[in-house]
Amino acid sequence: MTLYIDPPTWPGHGRLWSHLVSDVSYAELHAFAEALGVPRRAFERDHYDLPAHRYADAVSAGALEVSSREVVRLLHGAGLRRRKGISRSAAPGAQRRSS
Repeated sequence: MTLYIDPPTWPGHGRLWSHLVSDVSYAELHAFAEALGVPRRAFERDHYDLPAHRYADAVSAGALEVSSREVVRLLHGAGLRRRKGISRSAAPGAQRRSS
């Protein structure tokens, strides 16, 4: 299991944030986040937002430190990138219903 995290440089709500991602699956990402005690509400489209004070916890648990640019590259390479405005049904890996 390899997860990746970028530096806490993204501002929001009076804090700085990191992005935690997987290059394998959302299941792997959710399992890692759950083990860290990160609430599911911190998941946004294709990553978890982690506040700066949790960065060291994620790294200690095994997340590899990478640049923000690398986070995006990894998500694209794995087919897991979900851009804003794309519905879940149109997102990569979404299950289609048969009519």
